[in-house]
Amino acid sequence: MKRTTIVCSLAIATVGTAVLGGLLAPYLPTEIIGSPHAFPDGTALLGTDGLGRDVLSRVLAGGRDLVLISMLAALLATSLGVAGGLLSGWSDGWVSRLLTALADVLLAIPLLLVALVLAVSLPADAAVVAATVCGGSPLTLRVVRDATRLARGSGYVEAARCRGERDAVLLVREVLPSMAGLISADVGMRFVVGVQIAAALSLLGFGAQPPAADWALMIRENLPGSALNPAGVIAPAVALAVLTAGVAGAASLLDRRSA
Repeated sequence: MKRTTIVCSLAIATVGTAVLGGLLAPYLPTEIIGSPHAFPDGTALLGTDGLGRDVLSRVLAGGRDLVLISMLAALLATSLGVAGGLLSGWSDGWVSRLLTALADVLLAIPLLLVALVLAVSLPADAAVVAATVCGGSPLTLRVVRDATRLARGSGYVEAARCRGERDAVLLVREVLPSMAGLISADVGMRFVVGVQIAAALSLLGFGAQPPAADWALMIRENLPGSALNPAGVIAPAVALAVLTAGVAGAASLLDRRSA
């Protein structure tokens, strides 16, 4: 319990820092303060990028939009997956078979291919949300469906049924609360998927565009000058790794507790 609390607190702090880090930036993310690809010094603790902008300031400001879009995508993907999982797990009719078949079809399509197709036809943020939903909701549906089938025959559900509760009430008041840990863990994993999709699209040129401060965009922009100032590439890469590892670790612990 203590370990889970600590890890979850660190994950929340990491996400909070990514969202609010721009308030701590010593310079504006678009402000030119020195020569291009300058090595770290007293003026710029992480040096400058290819246009002479402060790398530290851009790293501190570069996670907000990424986190917000990924969180929106995660919440939507989990919500749709939970709704589909509850519905397909509670009944064994044609609706359950249709939802399961649809989930199988979506899982059979490579997620990056889906993201790229969506990125061509939709704005970058909308493509991240849609791709996360297409790739994450089917997994959530499968997990929640199996958990719902187990809960369907449990004692507390049977007791509620004997009291005359309707199916919808049983799902909302009895089954859904029993999956709180599982759902929390699922939101974390969908968030990680959203971050990965957003970063991949930005690296390929479909995501954030200059002069935006974005971690993945920073890696792409600063790669040509990495020999002069490696921090321009290393710092945003580390920020991405810390964010995803922290949230994934917390989600893993929550999943173990709910098992």
